[in-house]
Amino acid sequence: MLSVNNIDLHYGAAQALRGVSMAVRPGEVTAVLGRNGVGKTTLLRAIVGRQRISAGDIQWEGARVDGLRPDARARAGIASVPQGREIFPLLSVHENLQTGFAPLPRTERVIPDEVFELFPVLREMLTRRGGDLSGGQQQQLAIGRALVTRPRLLVLDEPTEGIQPSIIKDIGRAISYLRDRGDMAILLVEQYFEFARDLCDQYHVMDRGQIVQSGSRAEMNEDEVRGLLTV
Repeated sequence: MLSVNNIDLHYGAAQALRGVSMAVRPGEVTAVLGRNGVGKTTLLRAIVGRQRISAGDIQWEGARVDGLRPDARARAGIASVPQGREIFPLLSVHENLQTGFAPLPRTERVIPDEVFELFPVLREMLTRRGGDLSGGQQQQLAIGRALVTRPRLLVLDEPTEGIQPSIIKDIGRAISYLRDRGDMAILLVEQYFEFARDLCDQYHVMDRGQIVQSGSRAEMNEDEVRGLLTV
């Protein structure tokens, strides 16, 4: 389980996160919702090690990880699919997937068949440069690259941003499959409310660097949550 405990985060004198706490469990999708600029991406950056917290702690599988570098967190089983995808445009699809080998021992440096089962287009385009793919295909590639690392925690930042509806459905099916497998915790930041609502087991709404509402999908008051996203 991922446990985020009362964390603060500052950019210089500006405070970006204020006392944020949450838990993300295997076999569940935990969604973080909120308008632009409320701290969602900052929270993910803190979890994967791309931004240092100034108070609180982050624990993964019972051990503190907030002092670890991003590569050490990746070796501990935390994988990130960042906003904007951040694939390597001049590398082929195959080479992009192979960059996921970095945190793995040599004996595990193979691309799992599961990647191509979830996203068949990647097999068809193995030799094509990443930069020549559509936005939706690049998003599938970014998720595939994360899955190559055999993560136990998958962190997704706005996976539907700028993506055509057919591929949004493919990504949703992939997230559902990974959740239902039962051995992976999934943390999803998303502005597309319906996508997050349909996938999540737990949700948190952020505003001004704080969590202002949390609950289970079954408890969600959709009108209330939508109101928090549009204020």
